[in-house]
Amino acid sequence: GLDQRRFLKFVTGAPRLPFGGFASLNPRLTVVRKMPTLPESSPKSPKSREERIQELADKDLPSVMTCANYVKLPPYSSEEVLKERLLFAIREGQGSFDLS
Repeated sequence: GLDQRRFLKFVTGAPRLPFGGFASLNPRLTVVRKMPTLPESSPKSPKSREERIQELADKDLPSVMTCANYVKLPPYSSEEVLKERLLFAIREGQGSFDLS
């Protein structure tokens, strides 16, 4: 559907896959973990470091390097958060360019 085409364009920059599908992408599709960084001067918090990292991860968006078919995903707390953040990125992020 439309979201599948948006995902493809988000990840590869191309409107369609080459003959042979994802297996034929060159370079191959790579997915890596995108770890959030805690601010150095964060105020004392009753939350653990892991809880604060999880909060930051769940607010972060996936990012890509389309020239390398490289996807960076934060360690989201659930599949639902992954789906929501990925859909937001592919629907709202078309045409934007940011360094990450």
